[in-house]
Amino acid sequence: WVAFKQDFFTLAMVKPDGFRSNGSEIAIATLPPTGTHTKHYAARLFFDVPPSPNASLSMDLYMGPNHFSTLRRTDIPEFERIIDLGWGIFGWVNRFIVIPVFNFLGQFKLSYGIIILVLTIAIKLVLMPIAFRNQKSSARMRALKPEIEAINKKFPNPDDMMKRNQANMELYRKAGVSPMAGCVPMLLQMPILYAMFRFFPASIELRQQSFLWADDLSSYDSIATLPFDIPLGYGNHVSLFTILMAASTMIYTLISSKQMPQQQGMPSMKIMMYIFPVMMLFFMNSLPAGLSYYYLLANLISIMQMTLLGKFFINEGKLREELLVNMSKPKKKSKWQLRIEEMQKQQQTARKR
Repeated sequence: WVAFKQDFFTLAMVKPDGFRSNGSEIAIATLPPTGTHTKHYAARLFFDVPPSPNASLSMDLYMGPNHFSTLRRTDIPEFERIIDLGWGIFGWVNRFIVIPVFNFLGQFKLSYGIIILVLTIAIKLVLMPIAFRNQKSSARMRALKPEIEAINKKFPNPDDMMKRNQANMELYRKAGVSPMAGCVPMLLQMPILYAMFRFFPASIELRQQSFLWADDLSSYDSIATLPFDIPLGYGNHVSLFTILMAASTMIYTLISSKQMPQQQGMPSMKIMMYIFPVMMLFFMNSLPAGLSYYYLLANLISIMQMTLLGKFFINEGKLREELLVNMSKPKKKSKWQLRIEEMQKQQQTARKR
């Protein structure tokens, strides 16, 4: 099959025995914005048909929406791949989790703004054990702050970074804390975040669906039109959902940064954490309002989640007592720790030479 696809609709020619690759070509040209059309599509296709005065070609024509379930019901092999839901695990999350839940909620004839809210809450509930583990790992690292500060004072010079890192690793080993424990839960959440980024722009259900001040959740919401264009992709309109999303991202960053243990020698990482919300403000201003609305809800729920978990379920005093008990017990070094220490010693020897 050969298909010409726009955001929400597709025109496709389907021939079961296929087209001849030799000589067939497809061309898509973007037209100047002055006319009534934005793109020009053209296809030149060849078929392996014996010469005949009355030759006939059996072909199907699809003219319809880019709706995942509708495309699958056509029984055309891989026809649903017209919708770009992301590659690998990101596409699987959309196909087998997000779309079925979204379609199930759509049966209740609710506003799609409410459906996105329910979907966001459901995703956050599923990810709550991961978020709890991530936050608890950060609390365990913060509980070692006095010992880490003592190590930093003992090795204040930049030349002592290797010794400082070795001392920190030894501290983590004795306390039974892994600096990477908080990274793994965050990585497990990435497929959901990226899957939603691919899902909302491809969701025809949001087309012409209004919510609050947004006239169409499949397009950007504009509360003001500027007489000039702001560079870096911002455009000439102001999207309120994007502003609220960026503001909530900044607040979330401020709260989460206070819960993370401070690391010396990494000021650029802290700067990037605050630059990211500003970048999102420019990047998402012209993306669908439904996507910005989802990220806004996700940020607000995450802020509430962090506050409640930190107040009622994570006792840093008790965690510190557990770590002190761990530090008083003798521990055997793992093969990985021995290998790291050996590599660090080799680097020190190489520097002395």
